[in-house]
Amino acid sequence: MSAIEEKRMYGDRREETVAYLATGQGVATVRVSGDQVGRFGLAHRCLARDVSASDGAVVVATDDAVLVGPEAFDSLDFGPAVAVSADGDGVLAADESGQVSRYRDDEWVTVGSVGDVRALSDGFVAAADGVFRVDGEELVDVGLDAVTDVATDDGVPLAATDDGLYRLGNGWLRERDGEFTAVAAGGDHAHAATADDLFARDGDEWTRVDLPVDGPVVDVGYGECVYAVTETGTFLVEADPETTADGAGGWRSRALGLPDVAALAVA
Repeated sequence: MSAIEEKRMYGDRREETVAYLATGQGVATVRVSGDQVGRFGLAHRCLARDVSASDGAVVVATDDAVLVGPEAFDSLDFGPAVAVSADGDGVLAADESGQVSRYRDDEWVTVGSVGDVRALSDGFVAAADGVFRVDGEELVDVGLDAVTDVATDDGVPLAATDDGLYRLGNGWLRERDGEFTAVAAGGDHAHAATADDLFARDGDEWTRVDLPVDGPVVDVGYGECVYAVTETGTFLVEADPETTADGAGGWRSRALGLPDVAALAVA
């Protein structure tokens, strides 16, 4: 596709969505319009371990610092960091020792420390020790162990663990057996991944998604469409038929050639 054709497709037809990826080569941007994956490239070179977006800001955990973009990617004077989460309450970040801190009003405040933080999301911490909730300036143990990822579904935590996918209700309720590595939720959507499969919630059930590519999905994000990315750098879009040029919908994919992808955030 020529640059002129791409400009027509992504500039004239509809607004584009920008997805940010944390990769072993740096922070990558992927521009998507409907089900069409367009231009992509590195916005900042580093070893990026996690990425989150909120209110136009893109925050990245790297092996050196926490960075904030999306333009210059300036340091927030915290790091090295293994996980990061941005929301209306500021930025949460975890360092390699398991210390979790919140950045607000140009200041970092420690909220607690746990063993081996794997992910942060919406005020929750996924760690080897379990799920923890950030409550003011402390961490509250919510339960489970060997947690690999956490997300909130309309305020209700979902947790991916080594032995299953759980939802917090009257205690932790197991939604599905298996060794889950990632979970995401947003709007009417929820997805969870193992090393081999991606599952989507359909009503009260979790069903396997038939993807057009192989490889473990490491993260899922939501915007105009559902977006996913594999560890080996294949970007996927699940488009509603109404958002596609041919009216067919379904999953589309594009290999980006970026290795060691760890996370995805949609701006």
